[in-house]
Amino acid sequence: MHDYSYILMLGTVLGKLLISAILGGIIGWERHRRGRPAGLRTHLLVCIGVTLMMLVSEHIFVQYQSHGHNSILRVDPARIAAQVVTGIGFLGAGTIMRSKASIRGLTTAASLWVVAGIGLAVGSGFIVPAIFTTVIAIAILTLNSLVERKMKRNRYRSIKMSITSQEHFLDDISQILEKHSVNLKNYKFKKNIEKDEIEYDLDVMYRDEKKLLFASNDVTKTIKEIKSFSLE
Repeated sequence: MHDYSYILMLGTVLGKLLISAILGGIIGWERHRRGRPAGLRTHLLVCIGVTLMMLVSEHIFVQYQSHGHNSILRVDPARIAAQVVTGIGFLGAGTIMRSKASIRGLTTAASLWVVAGIGLAVGSGFIVPAIFTTVIAIAILTLNSLVERKMKRNRYRSIKMSITSQEHFLDDISQILEKHSVNLKNYKFKKNIEKDEIEYDLDVMYRDEKKLLFASNDVTKTIKEIKSFSLE
């Protein structure tokens, strides 16, 4: 009888780990397919690892639940889960990358956080909500990208250019950008008196990529003194 209960318990544990691998893998596959820094392997390992932590937490609680209220030993099965929620934030922070005016990796960090929650749910036997959460997460990640393609939202890029002149062309550049619906949000410049050059670093906001390209082309054609030009 003891062997049967052990086999049943072992089967339940392995089943939970398998389910967490499947659910975490589904979300990880979606991130991997889009070339994100945290892909299939990361989401798989996070989900399985969190599930195992929850299983270990429950096992410790069962092992020591025989101790009465008078005992100095206190076992809290939610303590490990709480530390997982805190710790997953550091892992998610590693996927966030900032480049000038743009930030990438926030969605991947959020998906890792969701996968951790799914792992905790599976580990505690909350299978149906874990599956439902996976379906919702995949729907959000997949459908949202389709909606964003049709939605025109504000985008940000940096323009760097070097002009061979000591005369400022900032007003001219701003007028050309505005003509193409590109707004100048911030700027920096550096004068090199010896080389007779001015280096501009412009942060712009736009909605249409084509208009930004047209504006860039117009700037380089209008201002003949431009020595170098780049979009970042």
